[in-house]
This record gives sequence, C-alpha cells and structure tokens, in this order.
Amino acid sequence: MSVELSVVMPCLNEIETLASCITKAKSFFKKHNVSGEIVIADNGSTDGSQEAAKALNVKVINVVQKGYGNALKSGIKAASGKYIIMADADDSYDFTALMPFLIQLRAGFDLVMGNRFKGGIKTGAMPFLHRYLGNPVLSFIGRLFFKIKIGDFHCGLRGFTKDAFKTMNLQTTGMEFASEMIVKSKLNNLSITEVPTILHPDGRTRAPHLNTWSDGWRHLRFLMLYAPNWLFLYPGILLTLMGLCLSIVLIINPLEFNTLTLSVHTLLYATLFILIGVQFMVFYGLTKIFAVENKLLPKTKRYSSFFKYINLEKGLIIGVILVCIGLFLSLKGLIIWKATHFGALNTVTTLRLIIPAITSFQLGVQTILFSLFFSILGLKQSS
Repeated sequence: MSVELSVVMPCLNEIETLASCITKAKSFFKKHNVSGEIVIADNGSTDGSQEAAKALNVKVINVVQKGYGNALKSGIKAASGKYIIMADADDSYDFTALMPFLIQLRAGFDLVMGNRFKGGIKTGAMPFLHRYLGNPVLSFIGRLFFKIKIGDFHCGLRGFTKDAFKTMNLQTTGMEFASEMIVKSKLNNLSITEVPTILHPDGRTRAPHLNTWSDGWRHLRFLMLYAPNWLFLYPGILLTLMGLCLSIVLIINPLEFNTLTLSVHTLLYATLFILIGVQFMVFYGLTKIFAVENKLLPKTKRYSSFFKYINLEKGLIIGVILVCIGLFLSLKGLIIWKATHFGALNTVTTLRLIIPAITSFQLGVQTILFSLFFSILGLKQSS
C-alpha cells in the first residue's frame, strides 16, 4: 500500500519519551485505519534514541548537520507519505489526536497548523514568558507583516502535503524553520488553516533544547528579514516624507511657537531624515533582490517588473538632475557671497540655501551610485 501519512519527529537525546510517541502514533494509524509510517530524524543522539527507534521498526534518518531545521528537512525528504505531520518527540503533543490535521489535509489544505491557545495549555506545559510574551508577540508580528490568520505561529504540531513542502523551498536550519514554513506558505499562495491542539508538559527530566531569548530573537530576526517592507520601506517612506515636509516649511520661513523658534538647525535634522529615509528605501530594494535571487523569497510578477520601472537610465537621469539642483543652489549661494565681496554672511539666510544644496547633491550622487549597483544586480533578470 502507498503511504498516506508520514509522522516525522526530530530527535536529539529523547530516550525518555521517544518510545511513547512512536507507540501513540502507531496506535493512531491502527485506530483510524491510516496507511502511515513514522520517520525519526535523529540529529546526533548519544543516549540510545536511534537504537530504541529501530527496535520499534520505524524509519530512522541520521542527520549529521546540526539544527532543528536540518533535522526536519532531512526527515521530511525521506518521508514517503502524501501528507506529513511533524511534532517534537518529547511527548508534549498527543500523537493519538492527529485526526483533525488529517481531515483538513484530506480536505485540500496545504498547511494545517495546531493552535495551542485554542486547544489548551496544561499547567507547566509552557513557560510564562513563552505563553504571555514570546508567542503572542511573535504571532502578532507574523500576522501583521504577512497577513496570515494564524493564532499560534510556533506550534510544533503541524501537517502539510509533501508537494507543499517542495514548493516552500525552506532554507533555514535552526528553530526559525517553524516560522519560515508559515511565511513561505503564505508567500507561495498555499492554503493555510489551523485546528485546536492541546499542549502537555513534556515527559523529559532534562532541560529542553529551546533557548528562550536566543531562539526568540532568531524568530524575530527571520520575520523582519522576510518582510523588508516593514523593516526598511515603510520607515523609509515615513522618514522621507517627514523630512521633506519639514524642510520645505523651514526653507520658506522659520517656525515660531511662542518662545520656541525652529530654524536652520532644525532644517539640518529635517534633511537628515530625508537622507536616512532614502537609505532605508534603497536597502529595501537591495534586501528584496538578495532574498529573491538567493531563493529566500519567491519571485513574483511584481518583482520581475521591478527592473522595468527602476533601471539604470532612469536612475542616472534622476541622479544627474539632483546633482544639477545642488550645483545650481550652490552657485546661487556663491553669487550671494560675491555680492558681499566675500565678506561676512547672514548665516541663517545662507544656510537655508546651502543645506538644501548639499542635501540635493548628496542624494544625486547616491542615486547614481545605487542605480549602477541595481543594474549589476539586475543583469540576471535581463539575461
């Protein structure tokens, strides 16, 4: 018989709970008449976990490369099932209660997530920081950045089709693998749903492999890097607009509020906002290109048309225009200085001219240089 469901468990020294998880999964197959297999992706156990798994007649994959993501990717690739359900081998998830996942997979969903907050978290099953800070905050950021209606981004119990896994083209090797799976599913327009699941206290006496702060940071870093619009583009647009509006107002006249006067010193900071904002937007483009060309993000139609709208010629024209504006304003300032026979100047008046001149000149040079760099990155697109 062909295998319908493969249950994949990453394993690193889980001798205390591994046999229980395997037995429960086998019980599930038998009770619900499911053609299934169990794949143990061992990541270098030294406590006899591999031998214990082999004694129970399940498939054991020895994964040399360290990392949660590496172990799962190897186990999933070795799985024969049409559907995959993955979960940790620490007995925190009930392998006899997999039917809700299989039902949704059979219904056509590509990814079925467990939701521990809807299903229930037993006393002592999740640390306080994870339950009330880490998981809620990271899940909120994931929903905000990627518009994914999932309440529990980091549930370790989840099911997906083998075809969906191939489409995801997952790259990360550590704990952020869990976040990448959801994000890549969304970016590749795969169908996602979730079902309630119960989290139990794990059955191990040793400390868990998960590190609260370092692994939490890895998840957060991943979410930010995979959403360059939130990390670079939106802050860049906001800073640029703020700086531009404030600069225009201050160039025309100082702003006075009772005893407070905003003049050329504030203008310097306003132009700084513009420069930083433009840098943010440029880095958005660079990050997007790097992520797509290295297959970290899928290539979309919008991305392919990116180089049609932003190309070397347009960038050079805009850059030269900005440089010319800067030179023109500088020349105008020089003429004003000449009128005083190169003597003392009214600093406030002249700086209102010189600051925009320097800013425009700098933006022009940056635009030219980044246009050249973008064109190099875009060579692969035009080939």
